[in-house]
Formats: sequence, C-alpha cells, structure tokens
Amino acid sequence: MHAQEILLETYVHIPPLWALEQLSAEQAERCIPGASHSIAGIVAHMTFWQGWFCDRCEGKARPMAASASAGWPDFARGSWPELHARFAAGLQAALALGDRADQPVLPPIEFPPLAHYTVRDALTHIAQHNSYHLGQVVLLRQIAGLWPPPAGSWTW
Repeated sequence: MHAQEILLETYVHIPPLWALEQLSAEQAERCIPGASHSIAGIVAHMTFWQGWFCDRCEGKARPMAASASAGWPDFARGSWPELHARFAAGLQAALALGDRADQPVLPPIEFPPLAHYTVRDALTHIAQHNSYHLGQVVLLRQIAGLWPPPAGSWTW
C-alpha cells in the first residue's frame, strides 16, 4: 500500500488539499441553499473521523461516536484556517501510520464490521471517506462559483 498515494496524491480525483485551496472563512462557512452542510462543516466531519481512526491505530481506545450526528462536530465561525490546518495535519498523521500497515488496530474497534481492521484497512477507510466528502466539497464549490481552485483541476 502506498499511503501517500491514497491519502494525499490521489490519481483518481483531485488531491484533497487542492480541493480546499484558497477558500476564505466566509466561503468555507457559507451555507448553500439546499445543502445539508457547509464546506467547513464537511471538513470538520472528515477531520473528526480522520482523528478518530488515527487515534485507534495508535492504540487509543476512543469509543465510536454514539450517533451519526456526533460525528458532525460544530465549528466556530471564523475558525476555517485552524480547521483546514487540523485537516491537513490529520492527513500527515495518517500518512505517518503507513509503515505499520499490516498491524491490527488494537484494541479492536467495537463495531463488528470494523473489528478485524488493520492499520491498512483504517487508512483505506480514511481515504474512501475523505474521497466521498471531498466530492461534496467540489460540488459546493462549483455551485458557489469557486471552481476550479487555483492549483487547477480536471474538468470532468
């Protein structure tokens, strides 16, 4: 497994940090009519789960969120720069776990479908989860007229 490739330098779609490039707090925190979450809300959610999986891979027995809504933490207005930085730091923390890919997540995750996870499985889960939600970010940026980002993007 190449953690760098699945987490940061994706070849299937735009890299995660490019999708968030040069968004102001106002832009990231704006609620688009009809959308359930702002870009910042989506990034707060990804950051929460990235951190949770990294902690579990490091042996910290943090319990799983008791409900889906608990995995969507609130964020303070104007906190976008810090939230963006925490998301980027979480990617680096996940990347640092790549050399332990074949180790089991211990203690095992209490949710039966994830109880067998190795660090590799957890990193793949993070990458897939981020990919799903970054698609939402791209769509919100397109609707808001904030696409493509300065680093560019594929147009399809």
